[in-house]
Amino acid sequence: MLDSLVQDPCGLVRELQPDVNSLQMTIVLSPAKTLDFEAQCFTGKHSLPDYLEESGELISKLVKLPKSELRELMGISEKLAELNAQRYRDWSTPFTLENSKQALLAFKGDVYTGFDFEAWKAADFNFAQKELRILSGLYGILRPLDLIQPYRLEMGTHLATRRGKNLYAFWGEKIASALNEVAAATRSKFLVNLASNEYFSAANHAELKADVVSPVFKDLKNGKYKIISFYAKKARGMMADFIIRNRLRRPDDLRAFNVAGYRYDKAGSRPEAPLFLRDAPA
Repeated sequence: MLDSLVQDPCGLVRELQPDVNSLQMTIVLSPAKTLDFEAQCFTGKHSLPDYLEESGELISKLVKLPKSELRELMGISEKLAELNAQRYRDWSTPFTLENSKQALLAFKGDVYTGFDFEAWKAADFNFAQKELRILSGLYGILRPLDLIQPYRLEMGTHLATRRGKNLYAFWGEKIASALNEVAAATRSKFLVNLASNEYFSAANHAELKADVVSPVFKDLKNGKYKIISFYAKKARGMMADFIIRNRLRRPDDLRAFNVAGYRYDKAGSRPEAPLFLRDAPA
């Protein structure tokens, strides 16, 4: 999984070699519904998803669905159903920089607004490629620089396949196995879960070999600290960005996270759920 990257038109070709001083935490994120496939050159490095054969199997089912069934299956508007039906028809291999984009740069939802890619260096992309994984209903699990094509397929979708009645059944043990492989390759003892429940549930927690740490972000509202979805999603991205750019190694290092006004709250924290509070958006 930690394979070399292919040719980089931006001139940033490097081999991804294991680092003996590697971060001891694997980071997991959800994908985003909002996508941006406009050309950007933060990096031209790219790799290919590991489960393209499985993705193709799902596409072959989705492309046969009438728009009305697709709309009902996903709970989306007719306009979005038409958009995604066309995306499924257009989906094809091989993936190249002409018809695809790196996952970390293609996703543009709330979580991904927390990343500051303009401040990233080549070493940050290398580091993220080793330690960060993005869960996906269509691709299963992605490295940051894995190429993807436009799609919408949430992990909670009840799409029946030969493996079961939904995507959790379809992906089975693959996601947990892939996360364990990352942990073994990088000697990660901890997994920082910054994904939503919908997506992290796709990993069989009993099979995970790393200890799971799930940070919690709360904002002050009407005199009480609460999880506010929009802010919490962005904070997950900011924390992933913070971990990568500061090369954090252990869960205790997360306490240093102080971005956009958040601060670590010792009293409300548990080892598996460190709490970060904020009094006002910054």
